[in-house]
Amino acid sequence: MRETEKIWMNGELVDWGDAKIHVGAHGLHYGSGVFEGIRCYETPQGPAVFRLTDHLDRLHNSARLLSMEIPYSVDELRAASLELVAVNGLPECYLRPIAFYGYGELGVAAGTNPVETVIMSWPWGAYLGEEGLRSGIRAKISSWQRIGPNVIPHVAKATGVYLNSMLAVTEANRAGYDEAILLTAEGYVADGSGENIFVVKDGVLYTPSLSTSILPGITRDTIIHIAQDLGYSVMQGNLIRSDLYLADEVFMTGTAAEVTPLRSIDAAEIGVGPVTLEIQQAYLETVRGGSSRGEDWLEYAPAAAPAEA
Repeated sequence: MRETEKIWMNGELVDWGDAKIHVGAHGLHYGSGVFEGIRCYETPQGPAVFRLTDHLDRLHNSARLLSMEIPYSVDELRAASLELVAVNGLPECYLRPIAFYGYGELGVAAGTNPVETVIMSWPWGAYLGEEGLRSGIRAKISSWQRIGPNVIPHVAKATGVYLNSMLAVTEANRAGYDEAILLTAEGYVADGSGENIFVVKDGVLYTPSLSTSILPGITRDTIIHIAQDLGYSVMQGNLIRSDLYLADEVFMTGTAAEVTPLRSIDAAEIGVGPVTLEIQQAYLETVRGGSSRGEDWLEYAPAAAPAEA
């Protein structure tokens, strides 16, 4: 992670090195937080944050599922995010808003602990590597199951949920793979450690439904719109691991991963196909303002200004 000039923390811009919390913070001990991953792209009209308001709406919805009240509205967080992009002067960056229960009591119940709210921004290239975007990555079916919808609310992008993902991707990496694919307890395909999954078969796109304990991905939703705009049918429903092995193409989507092809899953060689590459190109054109598609999804930062001392 490359340090930038400022971090927005509880309503103020602070120096990167001064953005600190107490070791007794509830969120550190119990994973009681919610977060988002958002990208800002360089466009002909200047830096634009892709689907910023949608991400911040989801942040608030995630907090509601944890009985957490974020002390800043969506509009306030939107303004803070765009200000941070301008102050740090990055034409492209990744934004990480996070809200978590801070220092107070240390029982399991959060009680009256304050809610800390932070937004970071820093340069972050291709999450799964530039070569992965071009030539695809290798994925492994994980021995760790995706948590069920009555275990933790999967529609919440909650910090504690990602221990499930961390275990899966660590196992995959140690076995020599780039990413993990998690199945549900019933054996249905869920998602990657931080990405949604699409399968291409006979020119039709298939993606797991929300009932498989997946996060309702904003990039997933974007890809569904783009694919349909390109003339493809998109079906949402249950997939099993055999559907992955026998697919014509498989790709993952996410804010960090963007549109990343899977060239193999376990021992099954799949390769990178034309549908994936067409959708990938259309997505990257959309987020960088090179297409009239999705103009309302781009939220522009003000002109860069020097940070205040």
